[in-house]
Amino acid sequence: MGKSISGFSKLSKSKKIDWIVNSYFSNAEDAKRILKQYWNDDLKLQQLHDEFIENTISNYYLPLGVAPNFLINDRHYTIPMAIEESSVVAAASKAAKFWLDRGGFKTKVISTTKIGQVHFMYYGDFEILNAFFQNVKSKLIKDTQGITKNMEARGGGIIDIELRNKTQDIKGYHQLHASFETLDAMGANFINSCLEQFAKTFKAEAEHYDGFSSLDHPIEIVMSILSNYVPDCLVRAEVSCPVEILSEDPSVSGIDFADTFIQAVRIAEVEPYRAVTHNKGIMNGIDAVVLATGNDFRAVEAGVHAYASKDGQYRSLTHAKVENGIFTFWMEIPLALGTVGGLTGLHPLVKLSLELLHKPNAKELMQVVAVAGLAQNFAALRSLTTTGIQQGHMKMHLMNILNQFKANDSEKMALTTHFKNHTVTHSAVVEALQNLRLTIEK
Repeated sequence: MGKSISGFSKLSKSKKIDWIVNSYFSNAEDAKRILKQYWNDDLKLQQLHDEFIENTISNYYLPLGVAPNFLINDRHYTIPMAIEESSVVAAASKAAKFWLDRGGFKTKVISTTKIGQVHFMYYGDFEILNAFFQNVKSKLIKDTQGITKNMEARGGGIIDIELRNKTQDIKGYHQLHASFETLDAMGANFINSCLEQFAKTFKAEAEHYDGFSSLDHPIEIVMSILSNYVPDCLVRAEVSCPVEILSEDPSVSGIDFADTFIQAVRIAEVEPYRAVTHNKGIMNGIDAVVLATGNDFRAVEAGVHAYASKDGQYRSLTHAKVENGIFTFWMEIPLALGTVGGLTGLHPLVKLSLELLHKPNAKELMQVVAVAGLAQNFAALRSLTTTGIQQGHMKMHLMNILNQFKANDSEKMALTTHFKNHTVTHSAVVEALQNLRLTIEK
């Protein structure tokens, strides 16, 4: 089963589907029905989705949920979340409600600088290269004016360009390391366009620079590309309250709750095996909002995990303490986000999600996204250090198991009631469903 094909991208969507279902599926008609089932009846909307990427054959749906009751810097938010994992939206909502009565979330953007690099090879004297760079730096910036004009009019643009010597890592390797301010745009296209112009000018000017006369081709450009590591595009989110009102369980004091919670955070600060799962929980909240708002969650993930390793060991992104009777839980995280460009102006649900968030600018969206991650982590740690993570998660997962075994509405109602007082496991749900069906048959 399966074969190669030439000219696939030139086929119509229906012809692509015909080839795929006939080449790869045992039941071609059933496969075709499923693919077409997810097409949008609105042909104009479907065409819009088809043109987001190449070789589209259908749409892949994820649930879009909302987490209400977030108070961020004294403003109320309902946060949109696109995600498939059970309990994420519920956990975020629960954390939001918990902190709503304790002052809410406080956030601030620390910095918004983004980075791009021209990677090149040069095998001559570094002092000559540096003199050349200082001589040509102003022209590098000048030659991008056609690209930067509109961005500069809004207050952004190129911040600086540095020459970096990386020959200790790779023989001949150097960089033009450039910093940018892209305002409400994520800025990938803007940054990459500037970098490619830097490279073009840099190489052209080097060809007739007197200091390089002994070298035939002094500058060999390898590539020009933005970096998704943005340690200077930082946002801070935190919650705090008197420790005595921290516990909702009357049998557990606030200080005992805080002590156990802080120990859990400290373990993630020193133990990479725990830190990865700890930070994955943070990203449950962050990715869901990033995806709902049409941003690049892969770039965010890569940058965040690199930041978690910035001191040479992978560590927790969140921190907690009790000081002078006040419990504080906080996180500083790099987030390069945009509210203009890309899907933000194209995808109808992205537009709705941004409107739901009061039409934020990029800095405001950074703060909302950071809060979603902090809330998710708080909810997870509170469960882990009290009832355990599985109790809440498996109850949310109950419906997935019932759907897997094609439970009808009455069966779902009966088993949802049953598992309010019983532990949810996959085998327990299957057994309960089988027993229920046997009882009905009798």
